[in-house]
Amino acid sequence: MQHYTPLSLRSFQGKVPDIGQRVLIDPSAVVLGEVVLGDDVSVWPQVVIRGDMHQITVGDRTSVQDGCILHITHAGPYNANGWPLSIGRDVTIGHSATLHGCKIGHRVLVGMSATVMDGALVEDDVVIAAGALITPGKQLRSGFLYAGSPAREVRPLSEKELAYFTYSAGHYVKLKDLHIAELELASR
Repeated sequence: MQHYTPLSLRSFQGKVPDIGQRVLIDPSAVVLGEVVLGDDVSVWPQVVIRGDMHQITVGDRTSVQDGCILHITHAGPYNANGWPLSIGRDVTIGHSATLHGCKIGHRVLVGMSATVMDGALVEDDVVIAAGALITPGKQLRSGFLYAGSPAREVRPLSEKELAYFTYSAGHYVKLKDLHIAELELASR
């Protein structure tokens, strides 16, 4: 089996999720509409990825932890183009985080219960602390830790912290593979 795809994958108005290789989507998660998941992505229990009115892309080796909500802003009279959601490679999105119509670069750690709002731009190599609120349109510079509500730049990241991004992504790829093996075994 190339990837585990439960019944919680749903099309919406003719748009079908595009799932990469070796992807785990927990049976309790919902992925619908115009969604692209790269290779080795893991979508854990109770996640909602709802691309019903704009596109959501999730890069290779990104982990979307339990209870996260990923959504967009539709195009309309108050926002002519809307806001898609774009997430880069090797991103770890902590439990219960909400990402809405924003752009997340590569090698980012989004802390538990953090919220990133419409039009925000998170550059590569950033840590967003647990519970942080990234307000609409805010730009987070590469190489820094951001914390607070609203979030502010706290300090530069250490070399050890920068190395953690690829470690975390690799760890969740291995864990995802173990879960896929268990699910395949159970389905026999």
